[in-house]
Amino acid sequence: MTYRKRRSDRDGTFAGSTPQRAIIDIGSNTVRLVVYGGAMRAPTVLLNEKVTAKLGRDIATTGKLADEAVELALRGLARFALLLEDLAVDDVEVVATAAVRDASNGPEFVAKLRAMGLEPRVISGEEEAILSAHGVIGAFPDARGIVADLGGGSLELVRVGEGRASAASSLPLGTLRLPEYRGRGASEMRKALDKAIRKGGWDLAAKAPEDNGALYLVGGTWRAMAVFAMESTRHPLSDPHGFELDPATALALAGTLAELHDGARPRGRISTMRMEKLPDAAVLLQAMLTRLNPVRIVFSSWGLREGLLYDRLPPHGRAQDPLLAGISAFASQRGAPPTLAARMAAWTLDAAPAREHGSERLRLAATTLALAAMQIEPNVRLPQAIDWALQKRWIGVDGKGRAMMAAAIAANGNQLDLPERVRLLASPEALEEAIRWGLALRLARRLGARSPRSLQVSRLLVQDGVLLLRLAQSHAALFGAPTEKDMKLLSGRLGLGWRVEIVADEALLDQPA
Repeated sequence: MTYRKRRSDRDGTFAGSTPQRAIIDIGSNTVRLVVYGGAMRAPTVLLNEKVTAKLGRDIATTGKLADEAVELALRGLARFALLLEDLAVDDVEVVATAAVRDASNGPEFVAKLRAMGLEPRVISGEEEAILSAHGVIGAFPDARGIVADLGGGSLELVRVGEGRASAASSLPLGTLRLPEYRGRGASEMRKALDKAIRKGGWDLAAKAPEDNGALYLVGGTWRAMAVFAMESTRHPLSDPHGFELDPATALALAGTLAELHDGARPRGRISTMRMEKLPDAAVLLQAMLTRLNPVRIVFSSWGLREGLLYDRLPPHGRAQDPLLAGISAFASQRGAPPTLAARMAAWTLDAAPAREHGSERLRLAATTLALAAMQIEPNVRLPQAIDWALQKRWIGVDGKGRAMMAAAIAANGNQLDLPERVRLLASPEALEEAIRWGLALRLARRLGARSPRSLQVSRLLVQDGVLLLRLAQSHAALFGAPTEKDMKLLSGRLGLGWRVEIVADEALLDQPA
């Protein structure tokens, strides 16, 4: 089979997304394969498969990788290697963390991986911390504070600020090792963990929270904790990435979770394995909140693997906006290329710009997603498109921004009665601003059926307190009943009068598009 034929075959495997890179992450608790496509600044996960091998379960007692765990891990890794070969993914990074680097039989395990064609890199605790921090920086470019990546074998702590990571360290406080600290109860455990954190050089309790910055929590157990909090409060969003808590609320949550009994049943989207680890992790969080004294707590789904991708980006790639990169790649596959969205956003700028509550990057993102939504069948369009805005994992946007995108999408479809889950996430003023974005886009989109020419022969302006649509004489017939209705809708929302002005074609050529 030719390379071109194989590439054609794999291009159709993931609904138009081409698998470009893969990472195999050999951790102390799980061995995971993730295949990525889309824009690498905000990559799309095309395949995410794990094996819960628990390679690090006996490290503390025997210093070795358990034979049964090694067998289970190798079985999964052999499957991963075959999948990557069949998918023709050649760009593969294999990294091993705490369990393999700490085990006396780690080199033997690595040799077996090489025998099956994999090229693993055993990374140090400091490198693991830096990579996790780079994942957080990729997700939150303005991140400032401390990243805490909780794995099975270790807890990585590292400072972040101004796009850089520093003061990285690795502590033997992973979820598989936390039971060693239980002692006679949660109180003794908390004291022991507090001592371990201080011994590791982390004691910011005397500093002001504003100086310490945020605490960014990375790792599956932390995410399970966020999901627990979101489900307990019936939060309107489902993705824990970017979920925030103030320190007092986080401490109360940790107190609740620390009291869960052993053998807690799975809850909602939280597996039995994660539920079992939550009580110990909660006590660890209590100690961390005391010692690190953050101004707020932020949960990040981006960590080590995303840090590996981020590190390989050229400077101009890192500088890209992750929200726009992700939405542009997504929308391009749904009939809304970035150039079209940019034209529409420019055409509507004078009448409905981003003002007090949004930003132009958010308005462009909303415009792009709203245009893509028009390719959905009308009978399912609105709920599905609102789910895109609210529930899909976008990077670089908070709950308020998601709600504003959803409001713009709804208004673009002339649905002005917003669902409660949208109204819970943003103020009425912010949603009103976004509704105006959507109504202006509706006018732009319907004026000339999205044709580039229709945007070239028209201008939408606000002049002397009036919403003005200026049309070239050659395209005067574009002003039909739908356009008149859209003008009335938008002008009414803006609190302005409106009028249409037909001008010579040459008059528009001298004006910026």
